[in-house]
Amino acid sequence: MDNVTHTFVGLGIGELVQRSLPAEPDEAHQRTRHRLLLTACAAASNFPDLDLVLTDLLPAPLGYLLHHRGHTHTLLYALPQALLLLAALWLLWPNARSLLKGSGHARRGLGLAIVLGFLLHMSMDFLNSYGIHPLAPFDPRWFYGDLVFIVEPVFWVAFGVPLALAIPRRPLRWLALGALAAFLAFVTWRGYLDIVSLAGLLAVGGVIAALRITRMQSRRALALSALVSVAFIAVQGGASSAGRARIEAALQGIDPASRVLDVAMTAFPAQPLCWSFVAIEENAGQGTYRLRRGLLNLAPGVLAQCPAAFADPAAPATAVAGVHLASEWQGSLATLRALAKNDCHVNAWLRFARMPAVDAEVASDLRFSATPRGNFTTLDVAEAGRAPCGNVPRWGYPRADLLGPALH
Repeated sequence: MDNVTHTFVGLGIGELVQRSLPAEPDEAHQRTRHRLLLTACAAASNFPDLDLVLTDLLPAPLGYLLHHRGHTHTLLYALPQALLLLAALWLLWPNARSLLKGSGHARRGLGLAIVLGFLLHMSMDFLNSYGIHPLAPFDPRWFYGDLVFIVEPVFWVAFGVPLALAIPRRPLRWLALGALAAFLAFVTWRGYLDIVSLAGLLAVGGVIAALRITRMQSRRALALSALVSVAFIAVQGGASSAGRARIEAALQGIDPASRVLDVAMTAFPAQPLCWSFVAIEENAGQGTYRLRRGLLNLAPGVLAQCPAAFADPAAPATAVAGVHLASEWQGSLATLRALAKNDCHVNAWLRFARMPAVDAEVASDLRFSATPRGNFTTLDVAEAGRAPCGNVPRWGYPRADLLGPALH
């Protein structure tokens, strides 16, 4: 997820922890605890992304691909990170240090805020199609949620509304709510959200705001925010699973001789019916593999069109109702396996690539072929060969099912 979303969720859960604890007897200590728990949970929710400083250990793009969402995104290395954050708060915040020495509630709250912050970061990064490998080094495999968009406005609204309403100064409170509303209006105008999704977000925000304002139930409003987020993830999970099954059936019908290995699902923001996808198929008899990109509308009879900003520039062909194929790429299994075995840079790159389009000149992961900044995964095979190999994390190969003997 993006760091704004990590921050919103971290602040919201930190506020919920704060309001679930008995108050400190001293008002000054209560204010310090409030700031401490929000700061700790928000910081822990972003802390693993400090691995960006490691990206220079390998030449581009390998440094980013293999070291971002790397060791700091594993359960094993969450412990030293948590201790480092705790030490920084203790050493750099004298008022917090004084509070923690005398308050058991503050110590429990801080521990809970830090633990939840790190778990939230890894859990939310798991939700999209980029993936994480949280069990490394014991299990080096990547795990992909394929559930939510990387900048998901449902989380912004669910946690942003109660957080904005908790701001003591009225002008700042309205400024924060206005900024959130302006963001929703802007992304709708640009075609990233449809009107139905916008209406749903406004309704969710209105219910949470009403609970917070009319009943003065800040803790219940935040609990509702968490419940809305969990419910949304559950709905997305069902939609993703149903969509993947429909895409696999459509592709198998088009080419019965090929075997569908995987479908990477990317959700549209706040719209469970719309998805973009990249599928990978193997035809062992012909010695080839194929990548197909497309769009999925789970209910074309209900939703006439998915948000326009995510439409593929290629003219889509309809495979079955709701499944639109935009483009395809076909490669040689022999070429892929030879490069994996003989080229250390391609071999390292394949420790990241889930949808690898690889030939003798260029390697690209087609999950990211439509990003605004271009495909940041693209590796120039000849150019990469001029640099030495080294500092390669031992992540599992997402496409071990294609590489076979080349890995040994």
